[in-house]
Amino acid sequence: MTTESVPPPQVWPTLRATDARALIRFLVDAFGFEVTVVYGSDDRVDHAELAWPPGGGIMLGSVRPGDGDAWPLAPGTFGAYVVTDRPDELCARAAAAGAEVLREPYDTGHGSREFAVRDPEGNLWSFGTYRGEARVSGGAAG
Repeated sequence: MTTESVPPPQVWPTLRATDARALIRFLVDAFGFEVTVVYGSDDRVDHAELAWPPGGGIMLGSVRPGDGDAWPLAPGTFGAYVVTDRPDELCARAAAAGAEVLREPYDTGHGSREFAVRDPEGNLWSFGTYRGEARVSGGAAG
């Protein structure tokens, strides 16, 4: 029996949180992210990786004011679009977990079904069925 492994993402959106451990629990419960790894002790999270089951992931950690933070992102300033095949179900799940629903599921003019929420740290999340346009092989890099 063989086990296929999914390669890790090559682009990692990142964010900081006032209470990173609580945000990790929220992202797992509300959206269905899966914890890959969490490093840190007590309330502090030095580094965490959360996988999005269909592919991709995010990194996050505790905000570190006055700590010489080399990545000084302010909590609540993150925004992301995440692909899902079940936006209506996911919106209901997110709302039940305490997400602030900013926009109920709706159909866009480009054929996607989407919704938008805010997490407890203030970050904005948009979920929808739009997967982006196909890339042309051999295209020039910008």
